[in-house]
This record gives sequence, C-alpha cells and structure tokens, in this order.
Amino acid sequence: MDAFSGLGDAAANLVEVSGVIKWFDASKGYGFIVPDNGWPDILLHVTVLRRDGYQTAYEGARLVVECVQRAKGYQAFRIVSMDESTAIHPAQMLPPRTHVTVTATSGLERAQVKWFNRLRGFGFVTCGEGTPDIFVHMETLRRFGMTELRPGQYVLVRFGPGSKGMMAAEIHPETGPSALSSH
Repeated sequence: MDAFSGLGDAAANLVEVSGVIKWFDASKGYGFIVPDNGWPDILLHVTVLRRDGYQTAYEGARLVVECVQRAKGYQAFRIVSMDESTAIHPAQMLPPRTHVTVTATSGLERAQVKWFNRLRGFGFVTCGEGTPDIFVHMETLRRFGMTELRPGQYVLVRFGPGSKGMMAAEIHPETGPSALSSH
C-alpha cells in the first residue's frame, strides 16, 4: 500500500507547480519544495521520488510537480521533471547559517591558515606562536569573495572576540609576491 492509495477523487484536483528543493533528507524520507507561485512549502515524500525514478533530491534542484492539497498543506503527488543543474551537491553544502557578526578589535594582520574544512564550513588561522587561534566561518570567507583556505596559506585578517573565542570579522587574500608564487 503506497502513500496515495487513499487519494480517491483528490487525484482530480492535482495542480502542476514549479519550484526549487528547499531541503530533502533521505533518512527522514521527506523534504520540501519552495514553489515559484508564493504558496507555502510543498511536502515531497521519498515514495514519490522513488516511484518516479529518482533516488534523492538535492537542495537547489528545480522541478515541476503535480501536487494535491492535504489537511496540512500541499503535497507532491508526481514529479513531472527535475533539473539538477542548479542543485547544490551535498559535498558543497554548509552547516546552517550562524549569522554571527563580530566586531573587529584588531587591525588588518597577517595570519597563516592552520586548517580549513569546507564541508564543515569553518577553520582556523593563526598570527603566530603564543597567539590565540582565530576562528574563520565560511560565511565570512564568502562575504569577502573567497571560497576556501589552504593550510599554510597567508591571509590578511581583522578579528575580535566572539562566541568561539577570537573570530575573523574580515578576511582577504594576502597580496604581494608570496601570494603569487607557485608552491
């Protein structure tokens, strides 16, 4: 018995809607679509995905679904099409946004990257022996046009006290000959 055996005449009330995957968790067995038409999010159940030939739905994928109104809102009934070219692959996903803002108490200082993990969305830089590590969040990197940090790389950073100790408030690639040399 599938999720739709009790659908009855509701099948006559299917509405075609296009939208984007907000999130989908295969272990929970469902996720949500943000419809283009401004409606509330549409529930997407794993049984619909699998029945229509998909294993999962990546965040950001565009799709067209036929949906039906239920007591708790709209639910996808059938996937008409899915375009994964706009999707964010899990390897590129970040932890939920922290919205932490830090007030810089330092000047622009040269720091070296200790480590940075894109998947986890953060890392640490140091201004040298005996100084506290400086936490760098992926959002801060993005805000200043950077996409990742490599261990050993030098950057210019302004930092201040935050919930995790010293935190970067601003970060820039180091300019000058050492930034251009190929290792």
